[in-house]
Amino acid sequence: MMQRHFSVWPARRPHSLTLPATALPYNLTVSAARYPDKAALVYYGREISYRTLADETARLAGYLQRQCAVGRGDRVMLYLQNSPQFVIGYYAVLMAGAVVVPVNPMNRTAELSHYAADSGARVAIAGQELARHLAPLAGRGELGHAVIAAYGDYLPEASARPARLPEVVAAAAERPDWAGAVAWRDALGANEAPEPVDVGPGDLAVLPYTSGTTGSPKGCMHTHRSVMATAVGAASWQAPLADAVHLMTLPLFHVTGMTHSMNLPVFTGATMVVMTRWDRELAAELIERYRVTHWINIATMAIDFLANPRAGDFDLSSLQIIGGGGAAMPAAVAERLHALTGLAYAEGYGLSETMSQTHMNPPERSKPQCLGIPSFDVDSRIIDVESGGELGPDEVGEIVSRGPQVFEGYWRRPQDTETAFIDIGGERFFRTGDLGYYDEEGYFFLVDRLKRMINAAGYKVWPADVEAILYRHPAILEACVIAAPDERRGETVKAMVVVREGRELSEAELMEWARGQMAAYKVPRRVEFVDALPKTATGKLQWRALQEQEWAAQRPS
Repeated sequence: MMQRHFSVWPARRPHSLTLPATALPYNLTVSAARYPDKAALVYYGREISYRTLADETARLAGYLQRQCAVGRGDRVMLYLQNSPQFVIGYYAVLMAGAVVVPVNPMNRTAELSHYAADSGARVAIAGQELARHLAPLAGRGELGHAVIAAYGDYLPEASARPARLPEVVAAAAERPDWAGAVAWRDALGANEAPEPVDVGPGDLAVLPYTSGTTGSPKGCMHTHRSVMATAVGAASWQAPLADAVHLMTLPLFHVTGMTHSMNLPVFTGATMVVMTRWDRELAAELIERYRVTHWINIATMAIDFLANPRAGDFDLSSLQIIGGGGAAMPAAVAERLHALTGLAYAEGYGLSETMSQTHMNPPERSKPQCLGIPSFDVDSRIIDVESGGELGPDEVGEIVSRGPQVFEGYWRRPQDTETAFIDIGGERFFRTGDLGYYDEEGYFFLVDRLKRMINAAGYKVWPADVEAILYRHPAILEACVIAAPDERRGETVKAMVVVREGRELSEAELMEWARGQMAAYKVPRRVEFVDALPKTATGKLQWRALQEQEWAAQRPS
């Protein structure tokens, strides 16, 4: 195991953690016993105690077992936006001994059909606004039962609500009218007590799907132990207490939000301030009102937060940690965030296959645009993509990792599982598909995805490198760099740019500025100004879609 990063290891933290030998629902049971009357969730003005959270979780678990025939190892789709029902549904499925299949709420019927068929899920818990996409599965016999949730069921009295409510939250509750579907309130109203299930750390807990680079989405098999590893690891790294307040803005179906905005605070008994939809103005209001201490987000969210001309009008002094991952935080954005809050943006790194973080920046010694150092019990290396040989400091290769949070493999895909791992010295390492390097102190840096490199007349250009520089331009709000076909160079650099409101920027001005900021071969030869860039539900730029559109447009018809 590489140990050079121990020289910058956070003070008073062990190098290794002893993980609980319990299943995830026990974390909720413990927090409810310790802090029964403490606010577990705050939902647009309503506070839900840990006692209530645990009680409703148990009742839903009993309903799933007795009325939906959910048993140990069965898969249940969770098709919801951030809400109290997501948290309750997640822990209820686990309490019933089943496996959570978190589904992106942007998915529609055809995609849901794939998840149901691939995972074998016959039961779903869904948001009311999404039920119409789920109903056809029941009509075709692909789904047996569904619990349909109206988010507004958990709103406080009208006088206690904020003025800005998402439409899906304000919508009135409707009873589902298709076979096998039941309203959330009726499921809880059945008052079914759950049957104890003998589930341990080695049992499957969560099956998040990852699209990867090709083919249909694949389920990542995570056990209670691997999910526990990142929750406990993050809690030990950040050292938050029960009195911490977490702003929940990342989608919970994704492993980063799932870990840092839900599983971590449930483990520590902290409070979760839930946002169903991102709203930069309301986020600032909630931070001020509830004295939020922890906010894990992504770069695009932070950029939008800073773009609010009123951001400086709010009291953000309660914040202790702001961080995230998914994509490198541009230095210029991090500087503006630091100027506003006084905090350094804490970056981390992980994948669906690792249930969030394998790397985190030390709180006292973070580096900008850096993945961080390997987390507790993580062994991470850099290998040559072709030979698999291990590389040294500052040499670019593929990042590979092993640790307690690494998944068991891809659900029902033994061949994909086999190719996802490599043996190094008799140990099984996961191949991330990400290019990076580490420095002399053991900090890891991302260069790019293996297939995203631009080969411009033999010069290798890493888009993330160019994007980080473009973000320094005062008129640029967002940027995405892709490869464009070029008759002479084979490929050339193209920048897709969103200009800040009230600013003006021409292609010639941007290219002239870029020539003074980066090597000539990196300078975008083409610039396209757009109103917005496509993003996934987790806020990541969909560079691959833009890349494919660019090349498709250049092909002869």
